[in-house]
Amino acid sequence: MTSDRFNEILEETLQKCIDTLGTKSNEYATEDKLHNFKVAAVIQNCTPITVLAGMMAKHTVSVYDLIQKQEHGVGVSKEMWEEKIGDSINYLILLSALVQEKIDNWEF
Repeated sequence: MTSDRFNEILEETLQKCIDTLGTKSNEYATEDKLHNFKVAAVIQNCTPITVLAGMMAKHTVSVYDLIQKQEHGVGVSKEMWEEKIGDSINYLILLSALVQEKIDNWEF
C-alpha cells in the first residue's frame, strides 16, 4: 500500500470517528461527554473506566467475530468493517478522555 493511500484511509477513518463521537455524544450525553460512563459506574458500583472496559469488550468481540468470518471465507462488507473498527477506535478515545480527566483531577 502506498503512503498516499494509507493516508487517505487514515484521514477517512479519523473523520468518521470524529463525526460519530460528535453525533453520539449529542444523543447520549449531557454537557459532560463522559456522563453515561459516570452514571453507569454509580449504578454498577465501580469506576467509569471499568464501565467503559465492559462496553468496549462487546465491541472487541464483534471485531474478533468479523475476523473469524473473514478468515473462514465469509464476506464482510466494507461498511461493517468501518463501523466495527470505528467503534473500537472511539472507545479507546473515550478511555483516553476518562484517564485524562482522572489525571487532571489528581484522582489516583
